[in-house]
Amino acid sequence: MSANADKVRQARERLDAHVREIVQWHFHPDTGTPFWLERAKTYKFDPLKDVNTFDDLKLFGLFEDEWLRGGPVRRWVPKALANKPTYVFETGGTTGIPKSRVVQDDFRIDYEMFSDTLPEKYFPKGSNWLMLGPSGPRRLRLAVEHLCQHRGGICFCVDLDPRWVVKLIKKGWMEHLKAYQEHVIDQALTVLSAKHDIKCMFTTPKLLDSLAGRLEQDGSSIAQQGITGVFCGGTEMTSQWIRFAIEELLGPNVYIAPTYGNTLMGLAAAEMPTADQNYKIAYYAPEPRAVAQVVDFKDYNKVVDYGQTGRVMLTTLTKEFFVPRFAERDEGEREAPSAKYPWDGVSGVRPFHEFAATTTVGVY
Repeated sequence: MSANADKVRQARERLDAHVREIVQWHFHPDTGTPFWLERAKTYKFDPLKDVNTFDDLKLFGLFEDEWLRGGPVRRWVPKALANKPTYVFETGGTTGIPKSRVVQDDFRIDYEMFSDTLPEKYFPKGSNWLMLGPSGPRRLRLAVEHLCQHRGGICFCVDLDPRWVVKLIKKGWMEHLKAYQEHVIDQALTVLSAKHDIKCMFTTPKLLDSLAGRLEQDGSSIAQQGITGVFCGGTEMTSQWIRFAIEELLGPNVYIAPTYGNTLMGLAAAEMPTADQNYKIAYYAPEPRAVAQVVDFKDYNKVVDYGQTGRVMLTTLTKEFFVPRFAERDEGEREAPSAKYPWDGVSGVRPFHEFAATTTVGVY
């Protein structure tokens, strides 16, 4: 169902007001972020006076992810938040210094907002969860754990080091890769066998495939393990795969909630795909805290028409973190606002074609 025109306009007005608030916060001498205060000295415009709408963020140019590699990491902590306990989450870093994002409460807020999108019937409050995905210095583990706790449950986690997986792939050690994948699934099966009454799970497409395959060998299934809701994210979340997951891996009594996101942006939600929509997955970022645009491959200042293909551009707008116009390593199709999300979405997300040949997808 398409969005009401008034709601689309109101959402845009809220976004513009939010942009003004966040830019004032990050560039004001009293509250601002050291990185942005220093960078403002090089601009030919004044962020405090000249940035009044979302479109004005084009003044900043493109955000370069290399700025997030290396320290000192506290240059990303706003002055007004300098005394709050701070996490640092890493992303990338397989072949060098990883990108770092400092976080205080954003991951909790993002996942509490996502919690509101989950249907109670399949993700019942008070249920325990299995977190079957990357662990270590990554936002995902703590975020899923908080999601579970926010909904009144206890989260059970596994150990998974994706950097080791990528190294195995690059060395061509496929036997070791298979053994590591089995080790991860062994951990999940151990948790599921321990009678912890787990009803909900986070995982990725590859791990869901592997878990379902092992359970099938044992004469069981994900539904027979008592799981009713699966929150799933990953680079292989295609319409073809989601149809296979719904029809073959999960069955009619398990709900799958696809998501698209990363450490920099947060989490874009999607409704469970259906056959009458050809299992299309349309993601909507949590505006106004984050915005996903689909821009022309040749001109990143131009948003493509609805239904057309372009590169995904992400903007993060929170008091903890300001990332204007970051060109993601993904592409997809621009989706029109919906009744539930009165702003643009993106579907068909896949690796950006210029990078696709060099993108490594591992066990996770």
